[in-house]
Amino acid sequence: TWGTPGRKHHIPGQDATIARRLKQAGAILLGKTNTPEFTLSFDTQSPLHGATRNPHDLKRTPGGSSGGAGALIASGGTPFDIGTDYGGSVRVPCHFCGIAGIKPTSGSVPRTGMCLPPGGLRDFQSHVGPMARYTQDLELVLAVIWGPDRFDTWIADVPLRRSLDLSLKGMRCLVMENFGSTEPTSHTLTTIRSAAKTLQETGVELVPDELPLGDEIAALEMDLWENCGTAYEIAYHVQKAGTSLDEFSIHFVRDMIRSSNTDFSPDRFHTTVRKLQNVRSQCLQKIADYDLMLSPVNAGPAPVQPGPHEPLFPLHYANYTLVSDLTGWPSGVVRCGTSSERLPIGVQITANPWREDIVLATLTHLEAALGGFQEPSL
Repeated sequence: TWGTPGRKHHIPGQDATIARRLKQAGAILLGKTNTPEFTLSFDTQSPLHGATRNPHDLKRTPGGSSGGAGALIASGGTPFDIGTDYGGSVRVPCHFCGIAGIKPTSGSVPRTGMCLPPGGLRDFQSHVGPMARYTQDLELVLAVIWGPDRFDTWIADVPLRRSLDLSLKGMRCLVMENFGSTEPTSHTLTTIRSAAKTLQETGVELVPDELPLGDEIAALEMDLWENCGTAYEIAYHVQKAGTSLDEFSIHFVRDMIRSSNTDFSPDRFHTTVRKLQNVRSQCLQKIADYDLMLSPVNAGPAPVQPGPHEPLFPLHYANYTLVSDLTGWPSGVVRCGTSSERLPIGVQITANPWREDIVLATLTHLEAALGGFQEPSL
């Protein structure tokens, strides 16, 4: 249903590519999990199915947009699920719910059948990736869904590198605690430093550093929404789904759709595209000096669930996840700590394009050393 009223009674005529591949490999579909409308929020509330809660604290959000998946996996309801990631929608729920997940390299897994289909200026930001309680399941599932299907024309025929027996010794790791003015909580910093120490003990060289343009990431994301036709694209899909704009539940998107009819400017469009190229170029050059990057997933653990029309957190809290969607890097999450409220704290491991093996090997090592998934105590 994509969480939208116009598809309340919709039954798909065929499987998405990744669903078909998983079924052919022996997976059993148990059900469909909740998402915000059109997967366009970091919280998981929809006008059809209500709010999904965090199994570690029912007053708190599981994150989004793959919050239904994150909550069900953490609760023991299913061993894995598939999430989508446009700005952190796989990794934020994994972090908030205390599970593992990976957003693979842009262009690696087909989006055929997604509610926001492939194509367009921002195609590189659209990703599909597995979520699970344990890191070994991520690679198992990723191998099944990986590679071209000839329908999604943006997917490259690049083999998936396996992480088995990959040694981290001698690798260089950028340790990024802060990103611009985004200040993480004290427990988040403690968790990052604990993970860094664990990697150092394996022979990884740690380099405290920071990506460039940290304060521009969230602003660029909003510029892309407002100035590059995203609002027009969303309006098209909302209309096609049979949902009226008046009943569309994500207010900031609805407001942008309405204002875009009069405010679209070619000058702003070209300025934003140049900004995007500059951010991608500078960040890609920076991480090329390293094998991997260790950072927070978000500024803090799961916040209290907001009201239906309230933002979950300031957008710049998501700088840590947004940047690898803008650049296309593979990026994964595993639980490595706990907050004072006894909420999960994950860490994020990011690598250069097509180095999922480094991400997965690092997540697996941190999971073994620092505990990984823990059952909710509710």
